[in-house]
Amino acid sequence: MAFDFGKLIAVLIIVVVSVIMHELSHGLVAYWLGDRTAKDAGRLTFNPLKHIDPVMSILVPVVLYLLHAPVFGGAKPVPINSHNLKGKEWGMALTAIAGPLTNFLLAFIAFLIGHFSGLIYGYGGELWKFVFIELVYINLGFMIFNLIPIPPLDGSRVLYAISPDAVRQFLSTLEGYGVVLVYILILIFGEFLSSLMVNGMNGILNFFYLIVGH
Repeated sequence: MAFDFGKLIAVLIIVVVSVIMHELSHGLVAYWLGDRTAKDAGRLTFNPLKHIDPVMSILVPVVLYLLHAPVFGGAKPVPINSHNLKGKEWGMALTAIAGPLTNFLLAFIAFLIGHFSGLIYGYGGELWKFVFIELVYINLGFMIFNLIPIPPLDGSRVLYAISPDAVRQFLSTLEGYGVVLVYILILIFGEFLSSLMVNGMNGILNFFYLIVGH
């Protein structure tokens, strides 16, 4: 039981670090594109208290881990004023995609370190194997989940940039119900979402193995 609790703590630490990097990347790209909103709100920081959301950063990942489902979650959205961004909707799309891209890079870096050190295969013990596997899978889970094109998830910002006015109008209408829609997605379509994410994560992991010639 104590060992399982230790794994749960490890998962929570990985989740918190991953969501901080995700949200921080949003704020940094927005700042580079001319919007100071996140900076002025104190969100360009590694302080977890500025980023974590009790439900999406703690409760959802813990429940998913206990259910042996793919672990994903979120954090408090970084405030961004799209009117200040260079490129307007394209600037918003770049700001949005920065989060999932950061999670992809974190997963890839963790995989490379784990692969070449052997830690991901258990050479350093079961705990290190668990940590590196979770680093990879949790960040891939965050990436895939956040690319779902439902406001306020990042995929909706990318979809908005490439869509005609009718679709943009629809997405704007959904914006006010975004958080509720995300919770409904998790509660009602949780099994389908888990299956989709597992297939996506395994496909990307196979790509990682292909890169290292394994």
